Amino acid sequence: MRNIYLILFLFIAGLINTGSSCKLSMSGASIPPEIESVTINYFPNQSPFVATSLSQIFTETLIDKFNRESNLTVKDTGGDWEFNGAVTNYTSTPIAPTGNETTALNRLTIVVKVEFTDLKDETRNWTQSFSRFSDYESTQVLSQVENDLIQEISEQLADDIFLNVAGNW
Repeated sequence: MRNIYLILFLFIAGLINTGSSCKLSMSGASIPPEIESVTINYFPNQSPFVATSLSQIFTETLIDKFNRESNLTVKDTGGDWEFNGAVTNYTSTPIAPTGNETTALNRLTIVVKVEFTDLKDETRNWTQSFSRFSDYESTQVLSQVENDLIQEISEQLADDIFLNVAGNW
């Protein structure tokens, strides 16, 4: 009986030891070891439709993403990685027509153009547009739900951008 407890103890201790040496990454991020810092510049709204909070919310959300999910130091200037870009499209369109010439849903779409620069290896540089959307009831006025939708879409865009740069290694 004592042998069973001893074997069980050793088995559990082995599992704990094995588990403590594993690194789990929920984001799938793998950043090259020579990259220590990132600069994320302000993304101005260059779309025809202006939402006053959009640029600030998006830029802060992207910075927060790197602070939360990487060990990189976020710098105002001089990062090993640098992000520049702009919001190029911000539109609200009806998407679910009903029988009486109205719509049940509207869709808010945000497109950002991102220029990524790796100052340690220019072969990894890229420019790409990212687009995400969120739907809202047509009975809601956009100005009443706008900040929540912008935050939701900004988080999706930040996820896409982060995975595009940190998920490729």
